[in-house]
Amino acid sequence: MPLSLYRGDTYRWRFHLWDDAAQTVASDLTGVTATAQIRDRVGGSLITALDCTVTLPNTVDAVLTSANCALLPSTGAWDLQLLYASGDVATVLAGPVSTVADVTQLPTPTPTVFRRHA
Repeated sequence: MPLSLYRGDTYRWRFHLWDDAAQTVASDLTGVTATAQIRDRVGGSLITALDCTVTLPNTVDAVLTSANCALLPSTGAWDLQLLYASGDVATVLAGPVSTVADVTQLPTPTPTVFRRHA
């Protein structure tokens, strides 16, 4: 599954995993830990990880924060792996990553300073 991203944006994905093509048998994710990473290339350097949460019976939510998305190069690779309690590992999604540079530059917030008057 390719990811086409806009640098610096926040992304949220919800993946429902099924054991059959008709999507009638939900995958049992009991005891599963989900991990997703973006690297500069397959087998390359880690750029960032996505925050993943498993919701039973078969849902994985993944978040790429704007701060981490801002770190991405123009191309890369990603995957989503499941680690089962048995020690088995399954890569359920993977693909290329393409990132477009943002045009709008948001201003950096100026910290507010409070001064006490004596």
